[in-house]
Amino acid sequence: MIGQSSGRPDAGPAIDPRGSGMDRELSWSVIEAERLRLAALLESLDAQDWDAPSLCSGWRVRDVAAHVALAPQPPSIAGMLVEGARARGRFHILNHDLAVRLANRPGVDLVAELRDYAGSRRLPAVTNYRNILFDALVHAQDIALPLGVDHPMPVEAARAGAQRVWTMGWPFWARRRLGSYRLVATDIDWTTGEGAVVEGPVSALLLLLTGRTALLDQLTGPGAAQLRRTDA
Repeated sequence: MIGQSSGRPDAGPAIDPRGSGMDRELSWSVIEAERLRLAALLESLDAQDWDAPSLCSGWRVRDVAAHVALAPQPPSIAGMLVEGARARGRFHILNHDLAVRLANRPGVDLVAELRDYAGSRRLPAVTNYRNILFDALVHAQDIALPLGVDHPMPVEAARAGAQRVWTMGWPFWARRRLGSYRLVATDIDWTTGEGAVVEGPVSALLLLLTGRTALLDQLTGPGAAQLRRTDA
């Protein structure tokens, strides 16, 4: 198991006038950089780390990696209908099963797939680049944190991801779950919500917004104390 930093992309801010935080071109450049950084992280893992549990319940490290690799390789509409029927309409089951099948495919090289498709702008029909941006950021932490790997998020991208998750509703329902808290980033200008203050790095807030409590210890304020009691 390793613990070295895998670096961070050098990209300056570009504000999207529609309020999503970063413009399309910068978002895609960060997505490409994050796919390449994840490939480098995975390449450095020991064999047993690939089968270690990720932050996602029931997902191994290799399954999360496969999920990220699949984003620019979406099934056809007909294929999605078949997969949807197989999963009985449950989107989380469909996502999991697709990832596991790719992860378990004999001879599959997930590192190579991430690199080969890093710059691809293909998207599944049900999503957009704003979702792919935070998806890449969060899933890298799903892999890195349980393995003790330091894999910092670029803060501008994390802010854009936090704003997107706060406003999007399904599947995280962040505003419904955290509507009684005021979230305040301490490393970049971002705040949202009303109520008991929860403050800390925007990366920790993004994980909280997506239902992950692994970085609760990095958050402070009365609201953070309440969240820790709830999570205990």
